[in-house]
Amino acid sequence: MVREMKVGIYCRVSTEKSTQETSLDRQEQELTQLAAMKGFEVVTIEKEQASGYDLEREGILVLLEQMRNKEIEGLLIQDETRLGRGNAKIALMHCIYKEGIKLYTVTHNGELEVSETDAMLLQIISIVEEYQRKLQNSKIRRGMKRAIENGYNPAKNLSNQHVGGGRERSEVPIQEIIALRIKGLTFAEITENLNRRGYEVSKATVHRRYAEHAEKQKHV
Repeated sequence: MVREMKVGIYCRVSTEKSTQETSLDRQEQELTQLAAMKGFEVVTIEKEQASGYDLEREGILVLLEQMRNKEIEGLLIQDETRLGRGNAKIALMHCIYKEGIKLYTVTHNGELEVSETDAMLLQIISIVEEYQRKLQNSKIRRGMKRAIENGYNPAKNLSNQHVGGGRERSEVPIQEIIALRIKGLTFAEITENLNRRGYEVSKATVHRRYAEHAEKQKHV
């Protein structure tokens, strides 16, 4: 028996007019019908009234988190403008495709056919992101080499990880990590964000500090 693909449905309008509320309901109905036609299992439906140029949308952030957690494998939208407009649309498409998620639209009656222009922009973003990652890794290796030349002992640092305090712990901005995590960023994206702003931290350190914070909150 073939397993049904788990998908999310996203509906958006840009204003709060009553006519737009009707549009939201229509989008949901059409997308639910598309899911049934394709044999998809609808896991979640997010509907919101927000500007397509805005990335800080609760509904889309919820769906992005579900994508990262592998709770859904596809996303259904009426057309690509419902996902977003301008740079926001390209940024969201990049995040979605990076998670291996498939996009389906009512307009295409199936999987989204990305325009040549959007495809080119997405490719450029991926290339730039990859080079940023390589440059950052190069900076970290260079910094580590310089530190070792100046007497830093990595083995000693690792053996003292259980001891409180220390330079690394004091320089990790836990509140920044929490704020970015709430916005839906992955630990890799948070690490990249902090490194760009001058904090030399690894993904493992970011994850560890966040886990420590979460554990402390359980006992508060």
